[in-house]
Amino acid sequence: MENRLQVGVISSTHGIRGEVKVFPTTDDVNRFRTLKKVTLDTGKEQLNLEVQGVKFFKQFVIVKFKGIDDINDIEKYKGMSLYVEREDAIALDEDEYFIADLIDMKVYTEDGAEFGTVTDVLETGANEVYVIQSAEHGEVLVPAIKQCILNIDTEERKMKIHLLDGLI
Repeated sequence: MENRLQVGVISSTHGIRGEVKVFPTTDDVNRFRTLKKVTLDTGKEQLNLEVQGVKFFKQFVIVKFKGIDDINDIEKYKGMSLYVEREDAIALDEDEYFIADLIDMKVYTEDGAEFGTVTDVLETGANEVYVIQSAEHGEVLVPAIKQCILNIDTEERKMKIHLLDGLI
C-alpha cells in the first residue's frame, strides 16, 4: 500500500503573496479545511510544507503555505503534486478505498481464475467504474457495485469480481 496519498496538484499561482491554486484530487475537497501539512513532490526532492490558509474558488482550492510569501518562491512548483501521509488521510467508511490502493491490484473471477489488473478508476455520477486490463478481453469496465465487486483485500492486493452479462 502507498504511504503517501495525492490530494492535489498545483495548477498556478494566485496573486503575488505566495498563494497557489490547487486542483484537488481528493473526493472530499473540504478535507483541505483541516489540512495542516503536505508534502510537495518536486521530482527531485520532497518538501514538507505547513498549510497556513485555505480558500475555495470555483473548482480550485487556494492554499497559502507558511514561509512562502512571494510569487517567485512558489511559481517554480506549478504542475507539482501535493501529498499527505496515510495516517493524516481522511478516515474511510466501510467498503471505501483509496484509488492508490486499487491501482495495479490483481483481479480474479469468483471461481478463482486470474482475470486482469486494475489500471484506473473512473468516477461517474452513480458509482465508480474500475478499468481492468485483461490479457484475454482487453480493457474491461466493471462498475463498483456490490453485484460485481465481491471482495477487495488491500493487504493481499486482490479483488474478486462477478462479471454480469454484457460486461465482456
